[in-house]
Amino acid sequence: MLEVREKIDVAIVGAGHAGCEAALACARLGLETVIFTMSADNIAFMPCNPHIGGSSKGHLVREIDALGGEMGKVIDKAFLQSKMLNTSKGPAVHSLRCQADKMEYSKEMRRILEAQDHLTIKQAEVSELLYEDIADESLKHQGYERRITGVKIFSGIIYEAKAVILCTGTYLKSRCLTGEAITYSGPNGLQPSNLLSASLITAGIELRRFKTGTPARMDGNSIDYSKMEEQFGDDPVIPFSFDTDPADVQKPQVSCWLTYTNEKTHDIIRNNIDRSPIYAGVIEGVGPRYCPSIEDKVVKFPDHERHQVFVEPEGTYTNEMYIDGMSSSLPEDVQLAMYRTVPGLENCKIVKCAYAIEYDCLCPGQLHPTLELKKIRGLFSAGQFNGSSGYEEAAAQGLYAGINAAMEILGKEFLSIDRSEGYIGVLVDDLVTKENLEPYRMMTSRAEYRLLLRQDNADLRLRSKGYEVGLISQEKYDALLKKQELINSEVERLKKTKVGANASMQSFMEKNNSTPLKTATSLAELICRPEFNYDNISEIDPDRQDLPADVKEQVEITIRYEGYISRQLRQVEQFKKLEKKLIPADIDYNDVSSLRLEARQKLEKFRPTNIGQASRIGGVNPADITVLVIYLDSIKRGQANEE
Repeated sequence: MLEVREKIDVAIVGAGHAGCEAALACARLGLETVIFTMSADNIAFMPCNPHIGGSSKGHLVREIDALGGEMGKVIDKAFLQSKMLNTSKGPAVHSLRCQADKMEYSKEMRRILEAQDHLTIKQAEVSELLYEDIADESLKHQGYERRITGVKIFSGIIYEAKAVILCTGTYLKSRCLTGEAITYSGPNGLQPSNLLSASLITAGIELRRFKTGTPARMDGNSIDYSKMEEQFGDDPVIPFSFDTDPADVQKPQVSCWLTYTNEKTHDIIRNNIDRSPIYAGVIEGVGPRYCPSIEDKVVKFPDHERHQVFVEPEGTYTNEMYIDGMSSSLPEDVQLAMYRTVPGLENCKIVKCAYAIEYDCLCPGQLHPTLELKKIRGLFSAGQFNGSSGYEEAAAQGLYAGINAAMEILGKEFLSIDRSEGYIGVLVDDLVTKENLEPYRMMTSRAEYRLLLRQDNADLRLRSKGYEVGLISQEKYDALLKKQELINSEVERLKKTKVGANASMQSFMEKNNSTPLKTATSLAELICRPEFNYDNISEIDPDRQDLPADVKEQVEITIRYEGYISRQLRQVEQFKKLEKKLIPADIDYNDVSSLRLEARQKLEKFRPTNIGQASRIGGVNPADITVLVIYLDSIKRGQANEE
């Protein structure tokens, strides 16, 4: 057999949401990139809930877009219904969510990949990592043992590459379980990747088993929607991408439906719980805490009389409806009985059974903050392989890993987003510093500075970083600077513009059910009153400009929450001080006297790059951090004395 070798810059293993963003980032930065997939017909496929965004996940999509990623633009073209969540609460937790036409989303992403210069799609199973031992002493001191040289596919062809990004999703040695029936396949019956895990283990990469699941899909013609509560989309629709013209997303939307489980449902589950692979001990992997199966809900919350069930369309091309809230691994006969107790589903017909899926993924403690593997130079990873869950988390990691792989090849500075700068920073930091004994899911509660990290200001926070790495054009960057200038100048104008406590003003206050003025006040102070906003004070503000809607939104939020924002900015200053205290890559924690054994073991495992990161590792307490800081200061003093 002839040996065939192809020379490329970057190999992307997997064409899910992580792989697509990673591949586009590398190709757009001028690197010859090949994205390998088990099925070219299932690029950016959604085997679980066909939606993008939602609480905190919407923040990630906006941040992906701000950095130059693609997810927001694609969902703007492929959504069936759009809704801004949590609007009764403050802007920090507002999150956009779109129900997707899953096939149209996949087709649109494939069109984008196929049209991208420097990017090739290859349907093939990557069976082996290729690498060589590290000879560079400086890299050895940083902990690297090997350097990636490429990948081999099942047919035997070798692709020599300067970087490899693993975006394998749930495909590594995956198996699907529905009761006693076990299928050795990937999600939705797709082919699994059975060979690569062994190569990863041989390379010194530690793997573990995780589990996730999905509900049944029903024939929509068998559902009685009159027994359910209709759920409508927003009017007007707000686009995900900062580059999408809002006029382009105003279109007729498809309804979703809300119903509930009941005691009959729960009784059937309880009576058959021993047939669930989760409770029968058949499943080895750990499942997601925050996206539990219906069995878990019934067992762990026995006092709940009912659970929400959302019935959502899979696309305009099909009658299939996704039964959100009732994922399961129970046998098909139990599933059918269980679903038919739910109002509206009494005569339902199952098109695709619910199932649990197990797969190999990365053990914690093996990643640099760049998402490069600590032991293998040039090997990056993203998505569910890193122990996370969700399309948005995967896409964010894919973009981040793709950018950093490109930066390494191009000899440029790595992209860094810390916890105070973005949800992506929170996501990456949590994956790098925490044990994460279950699939990681992004939530707003994980972000310490969420008032600063709103989905509405993601462009103001991160677009400049996208420009610096080369994914945001000069035109878009100039538009960002103009937007920031408009916001700042308008905020200052409103603070300086005063209105007096005269008769006409008191009449205006009375008309708007507001407390009369006792003295002159600024327009900014009026906006802080709950009955006023930027638009409804227009009649007493003749000097205002005709500003874009997104600028007006930022002006109002900046003024209303100025005190809270200032307080969080002060907290960020303290956070930054700890992040700037760097820890040498070759530190020997055995030399740090008075450090507790558990702390020493955890620090050795995770190898944090700075004191802030070290303080977030489980098992490392404030006293350990104090000991570590004193030790590092003593090293600096010793080095200064030598000089």
